[in-house]
Amino acid sequence: MRVSRAIDLPCGAEEAWRILTDWERQADWMRDADAVVVTSTARTGPGVTLEVRTRLFQIPAFTETIEMTAWDPPATLTIQHGPPIRGRGEWSLTPIPDGTRFTWTEEVELAVPVLGWLLSACYAPVLGVLLRRSLLGLRASIIARGPERSTPV
Repeated sequence: MRVSRAIDLPCGAEEAWRILTDWERQADWMRDADAVVVTSTARTGPGVTLEVRTRLFQIPAFTETIEMTAWDPPATLTIQHGPPIRGRGEWSLTPIPDGTRFTWTEEVELAVPVLGWLLSACYAPVLGVLLRRSLLGLRASIIARGPERSTPV
C-alpha cells in the first residue's frame, strides 16, 4: 500500500529538518509513536537505526526497527521499515513562500504470512488519517515553539 500526505510548515527547510530529526521528540507529534530510541552510534546519515514503540488504535502494539537508507539534508530522508512492517518511507522538504512543504510517503505492508496484503489494504485508510494527524501535530508544535531566532551578539 502507498499512502502520502503533505502539509505546509511555517519555518524554513533547515529548521524543519532539525525538528524532524530530533528523534526522541518525534513521539511528541507522531500520533502512533509511544517512544523513539536511537539504537545506532550515529545520529545522522544513512545507517542510523531507531526503535519505535508503536500504538494501533491507542493500544501498544509492537516495536519496529527503522533504518535510514538515504539522507540528503534538508531535502529528503528515506527509511527502511523492519519487522513487523515491510517497506519504505520517505520525507521530503520543499521550500515554499513563507515556509516549507513537508511530504510524508509510506509504501508499506504488514509482514503477516498470507493475509499481509489484505490487512495492509484495510489499514491504508487508518494510516492516512494517522499521517494527517501527525502532520497537524508537527505543524502545531512548530507554531508553539515560535520561529527560530539568532541570538544577538
